[in-house]
Amino acid sequence: MSVLTTKEIMEIIPHRQPMLLIDTIEELEEGKRAVGKKCVSYNEPYFGGHFPQEPVMPGVLIIEAMAQVGAVALLCKEEFKGKTAYFGGINSAKFRQKVVPGDVLMLELEITKQKGPVGVGVGKAYVDGKLVTQAELTFAIG
Repeated sequence: MSVLTTKEIMEIIPHRQPMLLIDTIEELEEGKRAVGKKCVSYNEPYFGGHFPQEPVMPGVLIIEAMAQVGAVALLCKEEFKGKTAYFGGINSAKFRQKVVPGDVLMLELEITKQKGPVGVGVGKAYVDGKLVTQAELTFAIG
């Protein structure tokens, strides 16, 4: 278990603004599981067009944020340090509630299968303890 700052996250994964979608890692079990946090601000660049009268965080970016949390968990492992985690697939994505400016998005990803550099993780995103998004993500380390 550990807490990582944005600066420490950027030492592990290659993402930078505006595509770095996590603020902190609240819990970390290397190679197994991580919990991250994203404080959703009205200043996010995508809110200018999604949607100007009713800002909503795009579902695809919630999925990307989950994947980044999972990438931190994986790329902490000695064998994967300095590498990049790529999407291999997204399955069973469900969006249950919109995410809006002011929300604190808690993102969990648990690695459920892994064989070499390829694996699967189950991601869940919560706002105020309520499940807002879930998906199964396939990854490849390269």
